[in-house]
This record gives sequence, structure tokens and C-alpha cells, in this order.
Amino acid sequence: MTALAPTTAAELRDIVADAVARTQPLEIVGRGTKRGLGRPVVDAVEVSAASLTAATVYEPEELVLTASPALRLAELEAMLAQSRQQFAFEPPDLGPLLGAAADAGTLGGALLCNLAGPRRLSAGAARDHILGFKAVNGHGDAFKSGGRVVKNVTGYDLSKLMTGSYGTLAVLTEVSVKVLPQPEKTRTVLVRGLDDTKAIQALTAALHGLHEPTAAAHLPAAVAARSSVGYVAKAGGAVTAIRLEGFAPSVEARCAALKAELGALGEVEELHSMNSVRLWKALRDAEPLVGRPELVVWRVSVAPAAAPAVVAAIGPMALHWYDWGGGLIWLGLAQGEPDAGAARVRAAVAPAGGHATLIRADAALRRAVAVFEPQAPALAALTARVKHSFDPQRILNRGRMYEAH
Repeated sequence: MTALAPTTAAELRDIVADAVARTQPLEIVGRGTKRGLGRPVVDAVEVSAASLTAATVYEPEELVLTASPALRLAELEAMLAQSRQQFAFEPPDLGPLLGAAADAGTLGGALLCNLAGPRRLSAGAARDHILGFKAVNGHGDAFKSGGRVVKNVTGYDLSKLMTGSYGTLAVLTEVSVKVLPQPEKTRTVLVRGLDDTKAIQALTAALHGLHEPTAAAHLPAAVAARSSVGYVAKAGGAVTAIRLEGFAPSVEARCAALKAELGALGEVEELHSMNSVRLWKALRDAEPLVGRPELVVWRVSVAPAAAPAVVAAIGPMALHWYDWGGGLIWLGLAQGEPDAGAARVRAAVAPAGGHATLIRADAALRRAVAVFEPQAPALAALTARVKHSFDPQRILNRGRMYEAH
């Protein structure tokens, strides 16, 4: 069946209302770059949101952007760059990782999947940057929440509820987000040759020091060797990276002090702006795993101090690296296990109190395995009640997050 393609919020509302009347599930798709995230949607008619229109209102002096969620992030980021502004949560482009096109991901997709890049540890998640939205829920009703101002505390904060919902609660038709100035200067301090445990200790010390890093990652030797940045690829071993941003004199002073502190741990190198941008973009977009379709991909969130032990407990893997100061672990596991490695990943994560998400696997595996961390009974019951309040007939993206019953 040809995908339905509404161009206005009113058309979308009519489509959802008709689906409610017929109890017909709908799969809401933007430009398709994140279709492989989550579980396959069950028995649904496709609704393309790529043509949804909304007035774009960009107020650089107010640090606020209001636009259609169907707009491509790359297009919006180019517009922001003209005023030297940016999405501070550094939304990743996971299209190539998931077998889709690069630079095609949308603003709505990044928000609904709550995706953030390396700056997550200093700037917060996507949900911390959404100010308000308009949407259509699973009743077929249009509604709105929040607004276009940063200090918006009116009513329930439904914006945070929408982020991370994967389109299972409502279809966004307009969204307002806050933006921030781009840094004047960027530098990255590299330390070579640290093992995982010492690297995480170094990252933790840097993050708790006076240098105000905006990103911190550790690349074991196998990942560092695949880097497009020569200083990293030719390091001959593991590389630990810490990014500093801000006004030029401040960055230079903090960079010099951090290099002096880390010099006792190993050989220290410094990346300037272009190489820094290239390195962190590659980590943001999970480039070490792009072009490796033979690998199943997991993301694990744990306390940084526990991260090396969790990796060791998981056992054999093709590659891994740490972002967010060690709080985020990317894993590439060889295919062949009937559960995509879920049993050993979750058994290793559970004692640390973390959670694991299956990011890339074929549809059959994503249908058979819990993609997201299984919820405790009380939380699962609350999740079901929230879903019922927004979409009682489970019309929207049925089964995308949890098995449909």
C-alpha cells in the first residue's frame, strides 16, 4: 500500500482519526533514517511525515528555533551556523550506521528518539532542549504543550515525555527548541597508550577538575586505528580524548593546564579545531561501526567507574569504545548469537545498575529480542498507563518500543 503523506497538521489529524475509527495501526516515518531503531512496527499502514509543513521561526537573539519536525537537521544546522549558533546537544547522524542516507535525519527524529552526541555530558540530552511542540495524539486530537520561550513552566512538561517516545504517543507537527552559540575555539587533548581502566580514571579526573571539558572519550587501539584523524589513527595504540571549548584565551589556558596534568600518564597530543571537529563528529555518528554490517551494535549506559568491568564481563566483541566520560559504551558484537548477545550484555550490565539498548540488528532479531532495557513491573505498568492515555487503541507505531499485546 502506498504510504500516506499528509502535508498539513489538519490532514494528519484526519488520517489518525480515520485510523482510530477503523482500529488500523499506523507506522509514522520521517525520512526513514531511524526506521531500524527499535522494534519493527506491527501490521501498520505507513504515514510519511516528511512533507509536513510548519512556519520556520528562527530568533537568533532569543536563541530559539521553531520549525517543522520534518526538516532535515543538516539544513537547520547550516541555517544556525550563519548566526554562529548550534544545537548544543549535538544530535548524531545515525543514517549510515543503520543503512540509510547521510545528512537525511530530521529534527523530529532526533527529538523523538532522544538522541544526543558527545556533548551530552555537558549540555544535556535532547529532552533538555525542547521548549514546546504541537502534535496529534492517538485519539486523533491536535494538541500543544510548552511554547517558544526558554523560561516556560506553564502546565505539564509534556515535551520531556515526547522525547524518547519513538513516536508511540503522538506525531509532532511543530517543535520549538533552544539553540546556543557555537564556541569560538575548540581543542582536544589526546593521551596515548592508556588501558580502559586508567583511561576512565583520567577522564573522570578531568571532568571533575577545573578545566570544564565538553566531551570525553576513550578509543581502544582497534577503534583508534580506524579514525579518519591522522594523529589518532597513527597513535599506535589506544587514545583518550578530552575536548575543551569556549573563548580562545580560556581554551588555550585550560588546554595547557590539562596537558600538564595528563602528561604523567602518557604521551600527550593536541588537536586543533578542524581535526577536533572531525574526531568528535565521527564519534557522534558512530563511524567506527559504519561499513561493518557483520556486527550487531549495542549501546550501554552505566556509571563510568563500572564501565571497564562491564566490558570485561560481556566477553568477546569485535570492538568497543567509551563516550560521555565512560558513561556510554558502544559495542560491536559478531553476529551469530540467536539473541544478538542480549543475555550476556544484560547480565553484565545488571550488577552495575545500567541499561543496554540494541541499536542495530536485522528485523527478525529486533522482533525477537527486547531492544530496550526490560522494565521493572511497576515502571512497565506506568508506561502502559501513559501510552493508554495518549493512544488507547495503540494506533501509533504499535510495537516499536515494547512487544504489542
